[in-house]
Amino acid sequence: MSTEQHDADAYGQELARISHHQHEATDARFTVFQALAAAGIRHEQADEIVAKLEAGAVAGAHTWISESSPPHGSEQRFEDGWHAGVRDVVSYLLRIADTTATTGRGLAASSAMLVAHLSQPDSPAPQETPVEEPAPAPALDAKDVLAAAERFPWAVAAPGERHWPDGGDFLDVALSAVRPEEREGYIERLEAFVEQHRARLEEMLRTHGPGSKPASHGRYALVGQPETLVIVERMESAPFLLRGQWEKELETVFLDDLEFVWGPRIRLSR
Repeated sequence: MSTEQHDADAYGQELARISHHQHEATDARFTVFQALAAAGIRHEQADEIVAKLEAGAVAGAHTWISESSPPHGSEQRFEDGWHAGVRDVVSYLLRIADTTATTGRGLAASSAMLVAHLSQPDSPAPQETPVEEPAPAPALDAKDVLAAAERFPWAVAAPGERHWPDGGDFLDVALSAVRPEEREGYIERLEAFVEQHRARLEEMLRTHGPGSKPASHGRYALVGQPETLVIVERMESAPFLLRGQWEKELETVFLDDLEFVWGPRIRLSR
């Protein structure tokens, strides 16, 4: 087995383990929200409690890494590089802890809505004479949506730098999460969303887009794609619908990476 193949296999195993832990954390968070609701804790207070616990877990990782040391007997240059790398990692972990402590709003309410939905009995088949169905809403033209996204060069990478020259599959799945009643005027809504979040999108492209250190490891491949503007808009507007549509068609690791760096209002990565 070549070194490259071994590294790829090892990285795949790491991703599988991370995915397992994320899935376990999602189930645990769901259980905690149910327990807090049963104890009469309000949604806002429950969000704050869980956010503090998760931020504390990140802070624990910060402490563990910051106290690590290079192997005994290492050369001075190796030690200097080690400590520089540790400083970069712990600074990033600190930002994650700060974000985790302040952006976990709406999770308890979403959990309660999901519980209520799952507990609803199946509706009996209607016996009334069926009424005429309203005409379906017109489908969104993917080309028009993509052209609108391309009008924001500060939010997307240059064409030659993108991971996928054609990200049509990602765009199709994102557009499938646009509800029929939202289709009329959606392009204008998308443009307003991008303008509203300009600083946030610029920062995401700078820190995780093509050419950045995180992207050099093969992750965050969607950052810089014009289709991603639709994905993050749906991530904010219809996170459960987007996740459900995505899991039917595409590898969730791409969405998980994007959700991690974007830090949406409701985090669903597993």
